[in-house]
Amino acid sequence: MPVNTRGAIMRSAPGQWEITDLVVDDPRTGELQVKLAASGLCHSDDHIATGDIPVGHYPFLGGHEGAGVVTAVGPNTPGFAEGDHVVFSFLPGCGRCRYCANGQQYICDSGANLLMGSRWDDAESFRVQTSDGTDVGQMCGLGTFAEVTTVDVRSTVKIPEEIPLDVACLVGCGVGTGWGTAVQAGEVRAGDTVIVMGVGGIGINAVQGAAHAGASHVIAVDPVDFKREKAMELGATHAFASIEEAAEFGRSVTNGQGADKVLITVGVLKGEHVAQGVEALGKGGRVVITGLGDLTDVGIPINPSMLALFTKEIRGALFGDQNPSADMLKMLRLYQEGAIKLDELITKRYKLDDINQGYEDLHAGKNLRGVIVYD
Repeated sequence: MPVNTRGAIMRSAPGQWEITDLVVDDPRTGELQVKLAASGLCHSDDHIATGDIPVGHYPFLGGHEGAGVVTAVGPNTPGFAEGDHVVFSFLPGCGRCRYCANGQQYICDSGANLLMGSRWDDAESFRVQTSDGTDVGQMCGLGTFAEVTTVDVRSTVKIPEEIPLDVACLVGCGVGTGWGTAVQAGEVRAGDTVIVMGVGGIGINAVQGAAHAGASHVIAVDPVDFKREKAMELGATHAFASIEEAAEFGRSVTNGQGADKVLITVGVLKGEHVAQGVEALGKGGRVVITGLGDLTDVGIPINPSMLALFTKEIRGALFGDQNPSADMLKMLRLYQEGAIKLDELITKRYKLDDINQGYEDLHAGKNLRGVIVYD
């Protein structure tokens, strides 16, 4: 039988999250129904609220960073059982397409309907409705801003039961994206000088990743004092309020050359951020862009000849080039071994009804990561 629940939806953008009654369908073949324990308040969902990232279907249920307990398993769906603890991946992995076969699960073909909120294989098939029967899209096919949701197994990773679910949810987006931006996409090496632009829920984990990889200088950049302080606690060697200060320091410790890597993890990406990152690089350096902004913005104010003359590289990264089904478990194992900090990332826990306050706190720079905790 379909399950009645509550969730935070967006009816149009720009707007605020509205808490409303929802009905969640039973899982079909290849699907699971999950009772959420926690959901991270990621900036990507705020981009939905501002309209920077348009979605294909309204109403739209937010949330893509979540963890919970399986309450129902669809027919002929092996590998999962009621009671399993799971974390969601905001990127599905089919395991069969060209990209999954190449070890690039983070750009799996199944993700084509991420912003439609429908099933991966059918843009007109939905699993959540409002109380009057209107179909509701699910952020990244998940919709973790609800107490109960129905998801595809391609977006679900089973985890050890001893890991707290409010901590585990963070690896579904923020932790893996930031860590991978440094370690996988950035290929930070021992002795590198690394600048991390923006120390929020993604950037703080880029700091952790760069430190873990052995960078000699991990330079955090953020205008918010609190975030610079947290960066120093979680692996940064230096912290500055502006990229200009950070770039000058980077040159001072590299014989005037500049940083080896600049990781751009700002909350609202602009072309000027990329230009500043390229300017801060030394010869042969790499800029990795993980932040998102208004999808209609076009243009990066750089001199393109400088890319060839100084062999500088600009590249994007989705989920930090991580493969969710393998790397999310790796992140949790590193947490268990004390090599990566997760508990310290949660600045404040909120109830679902307080979601808009959580995003006000995000805008005010008060949180590394706010987390909704469900009863």
